[in-house]
Amino acid sequence: MRNWSFITNHGLVLAAIARRPRSTCREIGDTVGITERAAHGIVRDLEEAGYITKAKAGRQNVYEVYPDMPLGEQAVDAVIGELLLILGWKPRRREAKARIAQNRTQQC
Repeated sequence: MRNWSFITNHGLVLAAIARRPRSTCREIGDTVGITERAAHGIVRDLEEAGYITKAKAGRQNVYEVYPDMPLGEQAVDAVIGELLLILGWKPRRREAKARIAQNRTQQC
């Protein structure tokens, strides 16, 4: 039987970054089970698509995930944050508070 997964490496890399935004590409690759080079390529893809941004903090990269971005699947009306929650991501309190405040203003 072949090994397969419902979640692509792009989704797994995004989840790894969401859980540990200060991870190196080597750590991300080890977490997902891909090479460091493949992790670099996926991080670049995610950044170009607008799902994450990368900033320098000293010698280290720090990633920010944008959970309100659409999943990109035509058959699914969901945002990245919903998928990340299923994969074990716990949003920071300030992110959750900001999202709640934004939802309240949209409902008014």
